[in-house]
Amino acid sequence: MKDFAASDPTALLDDLIVCPQCDAAYRMKKPNNGERAVCQRCHKVLIAPRRNAGLHIIAVALAVLFLIIGAAVFPFLTIDAAGNKNAVSILDAALAFSGGPMIVLSLATAALIIFVPLARVLLTLYVLVPVVLDRPAARHAIRAFRISEALRPWSMAEIFAIGCAVALVKVADLATVGFGPAFWMFGILVVLVIAQDSFMCKWSVWYRLEHPKNS
Repeated sequence: MKDFAASDPTALLDDLIVCPQCDAAYRMKKPNNGERAVCQRCHKVLIAPRRNAGLHIIAVALAVLFLIIGAAVFPFLTIDAAGNKNAVSILDAALAFSGGPMIVLSLATAALIIFVPLARVLLTLYVLVPVVLDRPAARHAIRAFRISEALRPWSMAEIFAIGCAVALVKVADLATVGFGPAFWMFGILVVLVIAQDSFMCKWSVWYRLEHPKNS
């Protein structure tokens, strides 16, 4: 790992990059593919360009898109207790309290574990596909990417997975629990979402959006 960031108070604003973790300002020097620019104060990675990163992110985003749809539709768990067997999907679980005032909680749960990740995937594809194809940025691409980043803390698929793991430990003593196809889809989905977020160099995306190609 190489540190390309160096403090320089005389640098022009266009040449500055600010660490999102500790707000330290540096004069920007773009590293080569496979290298990283890191903050000297908190060691936050500021720039990490990778060769063909856009294609990889688009491929992962498409996989996440199909997995979200499949995980929401197919059975997530089957529970067999005292001869009564029932299969439930993620949407069924999220909308379990759809009556009365609890509908707000149900809608919020469905949004956080399904619709927010789905929105982020669609926004990512909308922003990155023209960029990767060396086309002019899509209309309102900067706003779309900003919304995608703002939704990041509200995408809680990983939290749902941890909650399911805790609940299964308790339910396993009371009933026979089987894993449906959506369970495995959701497990892969969580891994891919984390990989996509860690693999994306946000500075590179912002730079391409703010300096679009004319052809």
